[in-house]
Amino acid sequence: MSHHTAPHAALRPRRSVLYMPAANERALEKAKSIPADSIIFDLEDAVAPDAKESARANACAAVASGDYGHRELTIRCNGLDTPWGADDLAAAATSGAAAVVIPKVASVEAIDLVSSILHAAGAPEGMSIWAMIETPTAIFDVRHIAAHPRVPVLVMGTNDLARELRARLLPGRHPLVAHLATALAGAREAGKVILDGVYNDVKDLDGFRSECVQGMEMGFDGKTLIHPSQVEIANDVWAPTADEVAHARRVIEAFQEGLAEGRGVITVDGRMIENLHVDNARRAIAVADAITALTD
Repeated sequence: MSHHTAPHAALRPRRSVLYMPAANERALEKAKSIPADSIIFDLEDAVAPDAKESARANACAAVASGDYGHRELTIRCNGLDTPWGADDLAAAATSGAAAVVIPKVASVEAIDLVSSILHAAGAPEGMSIWAMIETPTAIFDVRHIAAHPRVPVLVMGTNDLARELRARLLPGRHPLVAHLATALAGAREAGKVILDGVYNDVKDLDGFRSECVQGMEMGFDGKTLIHPSQVEIANDVWAPTADEVAHARRVIEAFQEGLAEGRGVITVDGRMIENLHVDNARRAIAVADAITALTD
């Protein structure tokens, strides 16, 4: 196993990561019953300036409530270049959230600053920073951002990235594919999780499914979502199928038998098997097991 590969026991499904506007108390109530793997209580884009402070209080109360079951709970703070960013971080630090989600991260220095504010506000060491990759600078610096020890997850901000690039948001996303792939390579080099960006047309579930399949095929670990109606499709697309799990078990079995017999070449279904295949097979089984644990 390479040193970049996270231990499989630490795998957490993040197939569906749902933004919930923290100013909307009905939405927060509804989120308790939505089968999203993770929730981002949003203090940033989804919240009007005059609601920022009540949204902050709502998000911290939601995280502390214990009413969200297995769901991983995070808070997206406003940027430190806004009047609310530092207060958001200070409040989130002791909220019990698993992570703060930071918009428009452009450098390692920006993460260090967030980290020092969290530390000063009494955040536990285990609180992580999810870095949003949504500017050209972040794309160019993604290797360094992904390598930061406090960042386990990168989040694509595809709307802002497209805007800054003056690229069109089109079905198939061909204007963005190169940048998505660059960010993904940065995440994989560092052994980190990376989440695909949002799909804006909540009524077009066929288009949404197509984009989920594209993201899954590219290698993303899951997708950020803006509406509960998208959760089920993302969960379905990013769950290993029964056939994939069965194949993974065959790969591991054949590999172990081959090693025991001292065979140099090991094949499954006519294909040669190497260490990387075995690692991916173990990962598929671990993800399937973790998903089962979430739904039990």
